[in-house]
Amino acid sequence: MTQPSGPRAGDNTVLAILLCLAALLFFDLMGLIIKHLSPRYTSAELSAYRNVFGLVPSLIALYASARWRNAGKRWKIRQWKLGFLRGLLVSFAQLMFYGSLVFMPFATASTLSYASAIFATALAWPLLGERVGPMRWLAVLIGFLGVILVVGPSSEAFGAAALLPLGAAALYASTAVTARLFDEDVVTPLVNVYSASAALFGSLVLAFFWGGFSLLQSWTDLGWIMLMGFFGGVAVLLYVMAYRMTEQSNLAPFSYFGIPMAFVLGWLFYSETPWSDLFPGAFLIAAGGLFIVWRERRLSSSRSASLEVELAKSAAPPP
Repeated sequence: MTQPSGPRAGDNTVLAILLCLAALLFFDLMGLIIKHLSPRYTSAELSAYRNVFGLVPSLIALYASARWRNAGKRWKIRQWKLGFLRGLLVSFAQLMFYGSLVFMPFATASTLSYASAIFATALAWPLLGERVGPMRWLAVLIGFLGVILVVGPSSEAFGAAALLPLGAAALYASTAVTARLFDEDVVTPLVNVYSASAALFGSLVLAFFWGGFSLLQSWTDLGWIMLMGFFGGVAVLLYVMAYRMTEQSNLAPFSYFGIPMAFVLGWLFYSETPWSDLFPGAFLIAAGGLFIVWRERRLSSSRSASLEVELAKSAAPPP
């Protein structure tokens, strides 16, 4: 039965928002290192290195899950094929996004990846059979208009390279949507372990077919690779902690803080200022995503209010 919305016992929304923003920062720092290493190592190699470290925080989050421990530490799930499929999709998404950092300014590639919220809404209808009303389709169109402005023919970012972060956004959106297909008794960290394991396998296979692994060129590069994995792993853990502290709808609007954050970091570390490429398209991408979040939250509140009325009626004594 759907539970009424509202603050949950033990919610700490302020701390959750701070952890979410910190996770965005660590993800951006990971992206900066990937861009730094990309002239010497392929995107497939960097994806594989990232996933070696990415499995560790997933396991930590799983063993920290009281719900999983209380259920007897069960590893097997009914939809294990779906879990591995999501991981394989992640490995391709990483390959596309990491590859885009080679050809595009950091902030431009990061901004286009935020179209995942738009793709998730569009995919909810064919994958989940959800009804997407005209207002949410309007939000999708606004977001796609922002994408067109960012990668339009007059933009320096126009070309095949712009399809890489968009492809990554679509794949990440598909993993987000399909996460709702798992049975309710399957804890989220266990789903993440399945996906992280498959992502590691997929990235290793892709690296093999991409030409294999090259020799590390220096101990400094090894340090950067380890730091890249550390930042990515910490970001995952912070996200898991944040989403366990409060409702997703409380955090979703703050994810778009990553757009100005990526712009500032790209300017500081790589002297990139793709202002003409990003704006006003970036505003429309964020506006479309935020409108979807607002609309979902309003519909959720309306459904909860209707449920409370029905519960009150059923509890009332007969006339």
